[in-house]
Amino acid sequence: MAEGNSAGDAQPRPDPREKLVKVFESEQEPEALVVKGLLDSAGIDSDLTSASLVQDAFPGLGGMILLVREEDAEAARRVIAEGQRSSPEDDDTAEIQIIEEPPPQA
Repeated sequence: MAEGNSAGDAQPRPDPREKLVKVFESEQEPEALVVKGLLDSAGIDSDLTSASLVQDAFPGLGGMILLVREEDAEAARRVIAEGQRSSPEDDDTAEIQIIEEPPPQA
């Protein structure tokens, strides 16, 4: 891990000299940020980078790529898979009953 992060860096990032592995990619930046948050909460350092910077062969393509250390790749993939398996049934949001007609006024 790079210990020499500047004071402006909020999150530690993997050392670029370490072998990094792509564990997730998405065309949607918000989705990639959610996955990065999952990895951060699991204690796995990751680096979120633009796919267009990495893929010189396809410069018009956007999207985001998440990279982790090679030794963290399996754990990161498990965390991502668990996050993708969680269904809306697990959501504890309130349900609102829809009324077709307004109630009679007294």
